[in-house]
Amino acid sequence: MSIETATAPDDLVAPFQIEGEPVRGRLARLGAAVDEILAAHDYPEPVANLLGEACALAALVGSALKFDGRLIVQAQGDGPVRYVVVDYDTDGALRGYCRYDPDAVAKAASGFVRPGAKTLLGDGVFIMTVDQGVDMDRYQGITTIEGETLALCAEQYFAQSEQTPTRVRLAVGQADLGDGLAWRAGGMLIQNIAEDENRGPTAEAWVRTQAFFETIGEDELLDPTISAETLLFRLFHEDGVRVFEAKPLRAFCRCSQDRIESVLTSFSAQERADMVEDDGLIKVTCEYCSSTYSVDPARLSAEA
Repeated sequence: MSIETATAPDDLVAPFQIEGEPVRGRLARLGAAVDEILAAHDYPEPVANLLGEACALAALVGSALKFDGRLIVQAQGDGPVRYVVVDYDTDGALRGYCRYDPDAVAKAASGFVRPGAKTLLGDGVFIMTVDQGVDMDRYQGITTIEGETLALCAEQYFAQSEQTPTRVRLAVGQADLGDGLAWRAGGMLIQNIAEDENRGPTAEAWVRTQAFFETIGEDELLDPTISAETLLFRLFHEDGVRVFEAKPLRAFCRCSQDRIESVLTSFSAQERADMVEDDGLIKVTCEYCSSTYSVDPARLSAEA
């Protein structure tokens, strides 16, 4: 679609709370950040869609972390896509990558319906890992891949690993904002806050909020002319909704010349010699952002 009207802010996650109800949530809108991640590789459309969903999901879940660290969302199986992985740093930085078999993906996409998570990943697992830093233990939750979207995988993860009633909606597509087609992604997550003596029963409020949640369309999550506040008001104006300060998102890869050289020094001299190309340099391409680094093997020998 081509957009000629004014666009709303992008690349953010907005937390919100339904007024007077035990339901909280987050809304993610990704523009340039997800386009940079997906455009780094010539992904087939179904693979780009899967990775875009993973980016939106990582932003929705990771933005709730209360410490400096990292959330890793990944899924892997025996299907045409071997794995999809997205890192979310708590400063809002995202990076992601898919490994896939082009021929198998083309075969899976030959029907009338775009293949989803289960078709692309096959039998496998969905994993969320929280990395709290070098001095803290990682913790991880794993569930089987079920359903044709990563949203369904995430709902099952929260039900099994955290016993928190959760609904997730994800959307990925392309829009023309005046400079040609660019990838966009959006997502929404709502969760039922557990009942206690102060809140009382929460089941009725949860059913009511889910009914409103079901009305959201993928086009609304992706429309760059609809702000987060406007979309949330459309959905929940009957009860009222309080939107809190949004967290920014950006594409960022941790690769660098120093990191690449550090990794190469872990190989033996013979292994590094086998990597040298015709121009006398070792070339390393980052699988996340596709940046290519050239390294003089003599420099590595001096550092070893």
